[in-house]
Amino acid sequence: MISENNKYKQRMSTFVNDVTVYPVSCERLANGRSDIEWLDAVIAGGARIVQLRDKESEDRDLYEKALVFRRKTREAGVLFIVNNRVDIALLSEADGVHLGNSDLPAEHVRKLAPDIIIGVSCNTEEQAANAASRGASYYNIGPLFPTGTKSGLVKFIGTEAIQTFSSMSNLPFTVMGGIKIEHVKNLLSLGCKRIAVVTALTQADNIAAETKLWIDTVSGLKV
Repeated sequence: MISENNKYKQRMSTFVNDVTVYPVSCERLANGRSDIEWLDAVIAGGARIVQLRDKESEDRDLYEKALVFRRKTREAGVLFIVNNRVDIALLSEADGVHLGNSDLPAEHVRKLAPDIIIGVSCNTEEQAANAASRGASYYNIGPLFPTGTKSGLVKFIGTEAIQTFSSMSNLPFTVMGGIKIEHVKNLLSLGCKRIAVVTALTQADNIAAETKLWIDTVSGLKV
């Protein structure tokens, strides 16, 4: 059961009302820059949420990195989400965890952690339709386009899936997967309010400036 306490409500209020661009880390695609350097830059650019996505570090190293993320995001008033690793999210006191379809089931994670934001990846209409019953706080629609973060993936759902998927649930949703800034106007017209971004930020020459550009672009185009 989702907690009704103030901590969960505050976290979701920030997610729903303040998040437009959702930066997700990927150190191997950051042109030699560390996840911590990336974190400092996206926070400087105005991000209101960050996701630590690290599938390569050893457990102890990932835990130590998550503690740095937690300290810096807490100081900045930024939501901190951990990808995949429920244990790291809980041990670092993250605001939430994002779960893929091969990760632990969201409904069981919710029993363990009633106070955290839980995001779930949805690649099918059925997954979107049952996101709420699984205890999710939000769901992600994607991947929309070819993306360098998922090697070997050949199936992309495209923007035509957004309105169908989003009609399946009243939960807030994000979109992700190969999104470029030129896609933003169309995505907003399709009802997207929160756009998750990996390589467009990690590979930018100036990550802070690019983060600000994305946020300003989304804010400027919102109706």
